[in-house]
Amino acid sequence: MERKLLLLGILRQQEMHGYQLYEFIERDLSACTDIKKPTAYYMLNKMAEDGWVTEEETQEGNRPPRKVYSLTEKGEAAFQRLLHENLTTYSTVYFPGDIGLAFLDSLDAREAVVLLEQRRVALAKSLADLQAAPEHSGSLQLVLEHRTRHLAEELAWLDEVIERLQLI
Repeated sequence: MERKLLLLGILRQQEMHGYQLYEFIERDLSACTDIKKPTAYYMLNKMAEDGWVTEEETQEGNRPPRKVYSLTEKGEAAFQRLLHENLTTYSTVYFPGDIGLAFLDSLDAREAVVLLEQRRVALAKSLADLQAAPEHSGSLQLVLEHRTRHLAEELAWLDEVIERLQLI
């Protein structure tokens, strides 16, 4: 659902060819999605089959032809339905790193601290990179703020865990 909503939402703003769309996602939305290029193209083709988007082949100069995608009325209706569904639904978030935490007591406390400090370095870098990103206007900024808040809280929590382990 989220990936369809993402692609439709972007095309709702302006028509784009696939590469433009993917570059926009990589540049502006990588904090909230990890959609890969082949997946994006597959989904665009599927949405074209469903009548949610149209594909128009264009060619500029000597470049190979490209498909330009634009939203249809049916796609707008799908976007609105998916948006409402997304905003009213809570999905449990699972953190893969929690699996290791479930077995942390299998390690010596000093070893656990060393490993968690390595995690802390990576987490702090992700937070710093996000904080260094330029601000966006409108609701896209909410995505960045949400991600920033999550990473800051995760970092604070991790500091508490490391401190507790150092007391053992």
